[in-house]
Amino acid sequence: MIGTMRFRPVTLELLVDELTDSIAARAAAGWTRVAVDGAPPSHPGTFADRLAEGLRLRGRPVLRVSAADFLRPASLRFERGREDPDARYDDWLDLGGLTREVLAPLAPDGTGRVLPSLWDAAADRATRAPYTDLPAGGVLVLDGELLLGRGLAFEHTVHLWLSAPALARRYAEAWALPAFARYDAQVRPLHTADTGVRVDDPDHPALLDDSPV
Repeated sequence: MIGTMRFRPVTLELLVDELTDSIAARAAAGWTRVAVDGAPPSHPGTFADRLAEGLRLRGRPVLRVSAADFLRPASLRFERGREDPDARYDDWLDLGGLTREVLAPLAPDGTGRVLPSLWDAAADRATRAPYTDLPAGGVLVLDGELLLGRGLAFEHTVHLWLSAPALARRYAEAWALPAFARYDAQVRPLHTADTGVRVDDPDHPALLDDSPV
């Protein structure tokens, strides 16, 4: 529970620097797949952008991908209704497409040839994006929600954690809150991630003290 967790206050700049240094120091022979996971109010995409920029400044080729570009078609996502929290948890993300087009090509025996987006959820049609080649030694930085505990292959994972009260205050889509409560209870992403960060106060993040960066 929250009372038994110990956090180390850290500035966002220092957190990004420590994390980018750690990732950039990895062996450059293959690829490094990094996930930044968090509910929308934790802004995982913004954090992923900062991480990607830091890695580029350290000389590593970077590919930024969003899990939001790998959602399933509306007919499958909304089969149980547009505001079903279990459907959001179980049915929204195209796990097969994300693995096939992004994660598997960057495995140790992969080709490095990645499709950076698959499905435009707003238009509900394929993006028709071209494939791109990430050079060996490159880093994939993927942002999204509810990513952990699904068997997706990453070399490093970051979870931006909001307590239930903070998430309820900051998220307008109240219908989705049970999906994130289920995720916290079943996956415990703050502890499952390689780096767990509390972001109840976005200007004053705190690193879980057993989270290496």
